[in-house]
Amino acid sequence: MIRVLIVEDSPIEQDLLVHILCADPQIMVVGIANDGEKALSAVERLKPDVITMDIYMPKLNGFDATRRIMESNPLPIIIVSGNFTANDADKSFHSMEAGALAIVRKPVGLGHPDYPKDAAELIRTVKTMSEVKVVRRWPRMRRETMFLPLPAVAKQVSREEIRVVAIGASTGGPEVFRKVFSALPKDLPVPVLGVQHMAMGFMEHFVKWLSASTGFPSHIAINGEYLTPGHAYFAPDGLHMMVGKNHRIVLSHEDPENGLRPAVACLFRSVAETYGGNAMGVLLTGMGRDGAEELKLLRNKGALTIAQDEESSIVFGMPGEAVKLGAAEYILPPERIAGLLAQLKIDKKKEGLHHARST
Repeated sequence: MIRVLIVEDSPIEQDLLVHILCADPQIMVVGIANDGEKALSAVERLKPDVITMDIYMPKLNGFDATRRIMESNPLPIIIVSGNFTANDADKSFHSMEAGALAIVRKPVGLGHPDYPKDAAELIRTVKTMSEVKVVRRWPRMRRETMFLPLPAVAKQVSREEIRVVAIGASTGGPEVFRKVFSALPKDLPVPVLGVQHMAMGFMEHFVKWLSASTGFPSHIAINGEYLTPGHAYFAPDGLHMMVGKNHRIVLSHEDPENGLRPAVACLFRSVAETYGGNAMGVLLTGMGRDGAEELKLLRNKGALTIAQDEESSIVFGMPGEAVKLGAAEYILPPERIAGLLAQLKIDKKKEGLHHARST
C-alpha cells in the first residue's frame, strides 16, 4: 500500500482527494493536514510514502512546508494546484526548487467531463512518485557549481558544428531545465527547443518562471517564427512543436504520439530531418519512452546526443530507454549537461565521440 498524506485546507477539496485516492486499491490515505504546520507534525507521526501539497494555506504555506519537510524528513511531494495566476504558479515552481517532485492540476468535481482524466493523472503521479528516492535538501543550500569537469574529448569540439539544441523532458524536468539554463551564457550561439510534459494550464507559467529564475530568455513557441540564438522555445499546451525546412517553428494539432501532445518524438524527428548532424539532442528525466527512438535517429544522422544519467533522474524512463537503444553518446548528470551546452565546442569527428560515456 502507498501511504498518502493530504495537505489541503479546503474541506471540499479534502473530500475529493480522499475519494479519488481511496478508489485505488494500492493507495491508502493515512492522514489529512489543513495547514503546513500540521503537515510537519503529521509527517513525523504518520510516516507517509507520498504527500500531496496545496500551496495556499493558513499558518504555513505549501512552499515553506515543502522546504522544511525536505530539510528534515525528505519525502516525495506532489504540488496539487488549482490556481493558474502568475503568482500561484510561481510559488508552485519555487516549491520544486525546494524539493517537490511534480505539479498536477487540482482535480475538478465529480460531474465535470475532465474528472476521469484529472483523477487518473493524480493517481498515476502518486504511484510514480512513491517509487522515487528523494534526498535531503540542506537549509539554505548553496547553489551548485554548474561547470564541473567534462570528459576530455568534449573540450576539443568546434561550436560551428551545432546549429540547434533540442531538449525533451517529463517528470522532474522543470528543475533540471532550471539547473541547465542557469548555467547557459546569454550569448549562446544557437537556439534551444524544448518539450516539457506538463499538466494543462501550467506551461505558460513554467516558461515565465524559467526565464525569470535563470535569466535565459524562454518563450512559448509561436507558429511560423524564426529561431533566434540565445533563446529557448517551448511547445505550448496541446500542440506538437517542430522545425520546418525554412528553420521556422511549426505547431501542429496532429494526433498524439506515445499518447502525448506535445511529444518529444515530433520535435526530435523534425530536428533530425532539418539539421541532421548539425544538432544536439538531449533527453532528460521522465516517464515512458517518448523521444528515445528519435534520439537514436538524431545519433544516426550524426548529431550529438545526450541522456540524463539514472542517478540524477527523478524517473529514468525516457533517458533509460534511450540508453538501451544506444541512442546516447553521452550519459550525464544535469551539471555536466549544462557545462557541455555552455561550451558548445562539439566536434563529432574527434576520435572517441561515438561511444556512450557515463560520468
